[in-house]
Amino acid sequence: MATLIGNGKVVTLRYELHEGGPGGELLERMDVAHPLIFLFGNGKLLPAFEDQLRGLPDRASFDFTLPMEQAYGAYRQDQVLRLRQNLFCDRTGSVPPGMLRAGNQVRLTANDGRDHSGKVLRTDGDKVLVDFNHAMAGKPLYFSGAILNVRKATGDELARGHHFENDGVHG
Repeated sequence: MATLIGNGKVVTLRYELHEGGPGGELLERMDVAHPLIFLFGNGKLLPAFEDQLRGLPDRASFDFTLPMEQAYGAYRQDQVLRLRQNLFCDRTGSVPPGMLRAGNQVRLTANDGRDHSGKVLRTDGDKVLVDFNHAMAGKPLYFSGAILNVRKATGDELARGHHFENDGVHG
C-alpha cells in the first residue's frame, strides 16, 4: 500500500517552478540529485503548495498553478523603501564596500528584532532604494514534478519540526 502525503510525513520530491505556466520563465529547479526534502505540515512551505500535494502517493506526478494570492501575494509598492545609507553600516560604522550595489541582497533588522531581506535597486546620494517584496511576489507560480519518496517522520523529527538526513543532519 502506497504511503500518502499528509501531516507527520517526510516528503522528498523533484520539481520545476515556472512563472505563470509551463512555458513561463524557469524560476527554480529541484532535481533528483538535489531534491526538496521537508516535513509536511510544519508551516515552512506555502500552505497552498502543501494543499496541492496532500494525499498524493509515493511516485505520483503533479502539476498545478498557484495564483499570486496563494503564493507570495501581490507586488506592493509600499514595500519599496528609500532608506538612509547609515542604516547599512557595520560594527565599524562604515558601509562595507560594494554592499549597496544595485541587485545585491541586503538584510536589515527592524526595531522589533525581525530580519527583513531586500534587493538594492539603486543608491542616490545618501539614500538607498530597497525592494522588500519577495522575489516571487506578483507572480502566479506553476509547479510540475514528481514525488520521489514519502515516509513517516520519526519522533525526533516531529519534536524538532524538521526532517533529518541519514547522517543526522537536519534539512
